[in-house]
Amino acid sequence: MTKEYRQPVYAPPKGAADLFLIRHGESAPARPGVDFPMKDGSGDPPLHPQGDRQAVAVGERLKNETFAALYVTKLTRTHQTAAPLAAHLGMTPTENPHLHEVHLGDWDGGLYRIKAAEGDPIYRRVVETQDWSAIPGAETREEFFGRVRKGLLEIARAHADARAAVFVHGGVIGAALAMASGSEPFAFLGAANGSISRLVIHGERMIVRGFNETQHLDHL
Repeated sequence: MTKEYRQPVYAPPKGAADLFLIRHGESAPARPGVDFPMKDGSGDPPLHPQGDRQAVAVGERLKNETFAALYVTKLTRTHQTAAPLAAHLGMTPTENPHLHEVHLGDWDGGLYRIKAAEGDPIYRRVVETQDWSAIPGAETREEFFGRVRKGLLEIARAHADARAAVFVHGGVIGAALAMASGSEPFAFLGAANGSISRLVIHGERMIVRGFNETQHLDHL
């Protein structure tokens, strides 16, 4: 009988961590002249009602998965997005100190959204250079990518041969997948609110396994 060699099914390498990167649900809108609440220099708006619905949908999508841990950032919107899944699983999320959204300096209280919508020249410079440092007081791309990498590697080391759900921000997902794929820095910005991306980390190596899964949000 002729021996057959079928196509293999992917499995993470021995010792790797399988991270589900979940973007928080839609947060409250920016309004001219009204700053977001702030936490340690970062804009900290709560979820919009649509964001609450997205959080529930994330919980339903992932409640039958097995996770060794749940992680959130210091910011309220990730805690609120993680809450439905945490309730399903009976788990308490852990804060990671490195994975909060990029610091936007003078634009961090909601002004970034307004400037982007208006096509401000500084915002256009950010897009052209793929670096936030043109904004007064903002974190540079190198600083941001460096701390995102640090946070992800910390989680991966703690969860070898296991899965973790990590509730983060659009900029963090963009940085993580750009580093993993070697793409342009901003290539993966724009993950949908409530979306799920996936990253396998083995030692220092990051492997992209999925980006912007949104089927669980289609009914919203």
